[in-house]
Amino acid sequence: MKTDKELIGASTSILVLGILAKDPSYGYEVVKRVNQEAENLFEWQEGTIYPVLHKLEKEGLLRTQWQEANTGRKRKYYYITEQGREALQSRSAQWQSFNSLVHRVVEMPHG
Repeated sequence: MKTDKELIGASTSILVLGILAKDPSYGYEVVKRVNQEAENLFEWQEGTIYPVLHKLEKEGLLRTQWQEANTGRKRKYYYITEQGREALQSRSAQWQSFNSLVHRVVEMPHG
């Protein structure tokens, strides 16, 4: 089952912050990790992530650092900040509350 793009878009920042809360990473790796976790619900393309990463960085939720990879290429790694961890906790709680509301509203009556 493919997920509606609007639902994905509304939770993109939570997914990115959640991935980076576990380990710092670079853009392509974030895409790969989210796609693995999504288990075919959706699939991000690499270009999807960079506007989100830049927005979160501007908001102070991420910081960046250039690092050299094993290949010799430099990659921009993203690290979640303390403010980012707080935002993740807050946004996740909001998402849980909204998800709970959706379940209550669409739950089929018994009998």
